Amino acid sequence: MDYKKTKSENTAVTRKMRQFDKETGNIYETLAIISKRSNQISLELKEELNKKIAEFATNTDSLEEVFENREQIEIARFYEKLPKPTLLAVQEFLDDQVYYRNPSKEASHPIASDILE
Repeated sequence: MDYKKTKSENTAVTRKMRQFDKETGNIYETLAIISKRSNQISLELKEELNKKIAEFATNTDSLEEVFENREQIEIARFYEKLPKPTLLAVQEFLDDQVYYRNPSKEASHPIASDILE
C-alpha cells in the first residue's frame, strides 16, 4: 500500500468510541486488530526505508571518515513526516480497508464444530 498518499491525520485526533465497535461489537477486539495492523505497517515502512537508505550507503571501514549523505538525510526526513503507523491503521480500519477474522467466532463452520465436540 502506498502510505504516502493516505488521507490520515498527522497528529492524534479525538474520536468517538462507538466508531470502533461498529463491526466487531467489542472495542478491545478492535484495538487488538488495529494494533496488529499498526505493527504490520511499521515493519513495511521500516523495510522500505532501510532499502532506500542502503542504496546510498558507502562502505568505508575508517571511523575517521564520516560523511553526511544528503540523500539519506532527505529520505529520513520524508519518512519522519509521514503519519505514524497507528494513525494509518486507525484510518484503514475506519475506512473498512482492514481484513480480519476471529477463529473463535467461526465455530459455526462444520469442520470447526467437529473439532470442538
